[in-house]
Amino acid sequence: MSEFNLNIFSYSFIQYALIAALLSGIAAGIIGTYVVVKRISYISGGIAHAVLGGLGAAYFWNVNPLYGALASAIAAALIIGLVKLKLKQNEDTVISALWAIGMSVGIIFANLTPGYNVDLISFLFGNILMITRDSLWLLVILDIVIVLTTLIFYKQFLYVSFDEEYSMIRGINVDFIYLLLLSLVALTVVILVQTVGLILVIALLTLPSAIAHMFSKSLFRIIIYSILLVTFFSVTGLLISIYLNIPSGASIILTCGIGYISAFSVTILRTKN
Repeated sequence: MSEFNLNIFSYSFIQYALIAALLSGIAAGIIGTYVVVKRISYISGGIAHAVLGGLGAAYFWNVNPLYGALASAIAAALIIGLVKLKLKQNEDTVISALWAIGMSVGIIFANLTPGYNVDLISFLFGNILMITRDSLWLLVILDIVIVLTTLIFYKQFLYVSFDEEYSMIRGINVDFIYLLLLSLVALTVVILVQTVGLILVIALLTLPSAIAHMFSKSLFRIIIYSILLVTFFSVTGLLISIYLNIPSGASIILTCGIGYISAFSVTILRTKN
């Protein structure tokens, strides 16, 4: 048994999956923190489900599906942001519309694409074990963009996340920062779609950061804790899925959910004591 445990790490697809779990941890830990603090998880869900339209179109035109996901995610993020900022409308309606339109377009393209594409189904429910070297490099590039952008605009994101009016007083271009943040959410969604699928992406984006937020009020510490938690849940869920022969995406989210319930229980016990 121990020999089997060591041998599984010699397979390239296991190594790719572990690297993808690490990359997911970095992206989701950073951006998930802002999603939780600014309470825009519903926006993240709308972006995630709009991605299906881009995935379906990419498969139909025989393009790397992650490119289609990236284009549709960025488009959805900008549309949601501009509707709120320029039209001064509640974003709930446009989120619901993009959610439905994206799913519908994806289903139509999937139906028009000859044959039954297993890869497209894996993006719905996630299969980190199917990630390819090319997709992995794209995730690396997206992670670098997310990290560098967050470092450059750290203070602006901090101010806008907690108090937009105070940010305006300090001369920060709130509209630009808000659209930039939504764009980073879109990039993170594309990364996590590969890991756990677009149906489960909101959980991995928000639950670890919510756990971190229970035990710290410092934004920097929440980000660090979130990165560690997402990586831990992703790797643990992945290994459990391999040993039990169950879907990896569901296993990762179930592990994440158990962690959240446990952390929530601990905080309740602490408050009572």
